[in-house]
Amino acid sequence: MATDTLKSKPGAQGAPGGVRRLLLENGALTALIVLVVAMSALSGDFLTADNLLNVGVQAAVTAILAFGVTFVIVSAGIDLSVGSVAALSATVLAWSATEAGIPVALAVLLAVATGIACGLVNGFLISYGKLPPFIATLAMLSVGRGLSLVISQGSPIAFPDSVSHLGDTLGGWLPVPVLVMIVMGLITAFVLGRTYIGRSMYAIGGNEEAARLSGLRVKRQKLAIYAFSGLFAAAAGIVLASRLSSAQPQAAQGYELDAIAAVVIGGASLAGGTGKASGTLIGALILAVLRNGLNLLSVSAFWQQVVIGVVIALAVLLDTLRRKAGATTPAAGTSGGGNRGRQALTYVIAAVVAVAVVGATSLLHNGSSGGTSKKVGLSLSTLNNPFFVQIRDGAEEQAKKMGVDLTVTDAQNDASQQANQLQNFTSEGLSSIIVNPVDSDAAGPSVRSANKDDIPVIAVDRGVNDAETAALVASDNVEGGRLGARALAEKLGGKGTIAILQGQAGTSASRERGAGFAAGLKEYPGIKVVAKQPADFDRTKGLDVMTNLLQAHPDIQGVFAENDEMALGAIKALGSKAGKSVQVVGFDGTPDGLKAVGAGTLYASVAQQPKELGRIAVRNALKAAEDEKVERTVKVPVKVVTKENVAGFEG
Repeated sequence: MATDTLKSKPGAQGAPGGVRRLLLENGALTALIVLVVAMSALSGDFLTADNLLNVGVQAAVTAILAFGVTFVIVSAGIDLSVGSVAALSATVLAWSATEAGIPVALAVLLAVATGIACGLVNGFLISYGKLPPFIATLAMLSVGRGLSLVISQGSPIAFPDSVSHLGDTLGGWLPVPVLVMIVMGLITAFVLGRTYIGRSMYAIGGNEEAARLSGLRVKRQKLAIYAFSGLFAAAAGIVLASRLSSAQPQAAQGYELDAIAAVVIGGASLAGGTGKASGTLIGALILAVLRNGLNLLSVSAFWQQVVIGVVIALAVLLDTLRRKAGATTPAAGTSGGGNRGRQALTYVIAAVVAVAVVGATSLLHNGSSGGTSKKVGLSLSTLNNPFFVQIRDGAEEQAKKMGVDLTVTDAQNDASQQANQLQNFTSEGLSSIIVNPVDSDAAGPSVRSANKDDIPVIAVDRGVNDAETAALVASDNVEGGRLGARALAEKLGGKGTIAILQGQAGTSASRERGAGFAAGLKEYPGIKVVAKQPADFDRTKGLDVMTNLLQAHPDIQGVFAENDEMALGAIKALGSKAGKSVQVVGFDGTPDGLKAVGAGTLYASVAQQPKELGRIAVRNALKAAEDEKVERTVKVPVKVVTKENVAGFEG
């Protein structure tokens, strides 16, 4: 009776119930259509062939990672390590092919083997070590990232040219990353729907104990499942590094969360037992469309994070509603022919509706002009640092004064995210682009794309390698490091013990400032460096690292921090010693840093005048857009600011 009653419910609900069930079963597809239509209506730059290909490229790495995570989530597990494994695999490939001299083909196999090995370790710890998946993969996240930094020594490694072609296009228009994404998606669909291990994943996710009692070797299956995840992570890492022409030890940070989000948005349940490749692809496309569209609409990078978080929360809520309604995503390959036909019809109808509505919205934009003001894009490496916030403020002040429409984006110290932003700027057809690279090598491919479209690019603070820039507006970080060494050494009387707080590993600013400081210190043999530790340009980390260093070196007499934020953290850790028994020198000349100089707790800051950098960059961007002559290199002088001259200094 209960079964008959349950079967009669859909019919009893009638058409409205059927529509509701259809929407629940295809919520991700519905959301994607709504997003595409909305972005097409709001931005005339969205619905262009170049931009749609950009969306595909930007979704590729997340989608490939997410396909691997789909296997894990279907089996009721979780994998937080895929971003680190991707970075490690790419680093192994680049190091093997360049530093070790291994043939490229073998280096690729070694990179793939690295990903699989990481997955097998995860699977072993979970299956035989009885560790919760969250803990095991969290440990691998740290281990993978650490090994990547150890192998690369914290610096990006150039990628072999033969493998870098994975980031190129076929025929000048079809991106290879999109093709790789499609191939990996087809493999995922085949494994889930047509193989024994795929059916085992659904069985284990549905009820692990029942799967074990039915004869499945659950432990061995989990080894294979996490090995698949590691394999896909390696593939994603290679594609990502190919796009950037370099293996970045800090690449793919946070991508594991995007991958999990894509799987959940695509209809998989975190409780296990449901999920499919097509849903994961749709989830990745939703995230890519959101980021691309919000960039085109000039939405603040901070609000973009809020929007992405809301979308993820809504996706999990939809999953809960779907399970309550009994509209679960079927295991691939288990649905009947009628259900497959209905699903295919749903996709066809969705495509027709999307094309019709998008076509109508494109007509609204056709022939409309965006005004006569020049449009300039500014991509900053991060806005989580006062120095770069000041560059933005100076750029915005100058843009307002000159009547320039300035769009600012925040790459959040992610070279891949910055590449996406630069591609979006290029597809918008801006008058010119200003870029403050996360990494000079990684920015090259995207800037070359702008070069092809005759969009002038201005580099600010850091240069761009292997690409054409109309001008470089920068302070001399190396010279600044030398000045910092001289200021600290002379304050200490030419002798004493000091510690160095380094910036984020892999960034050119940290390398250049550190090299300049080391060169300057050679003139003072009485100064001994007793410790060097990275604190990632972050005040909190500067506090923690300095606190730890004081335990080992309580009699330290000086500190050089590669930016003011770390210097301020060090001052907090030193307490009453700061400015008295211990002298601290920072870098950047930020407002908080200058206040500390005035108070005497920070002896000096090597000031770069970041607002002036922003102002000059905008002026040169406008000149380049109007084909006026600009200087190839514009150097903004650095200055050592101490208590004696801080009152008259203006950044």
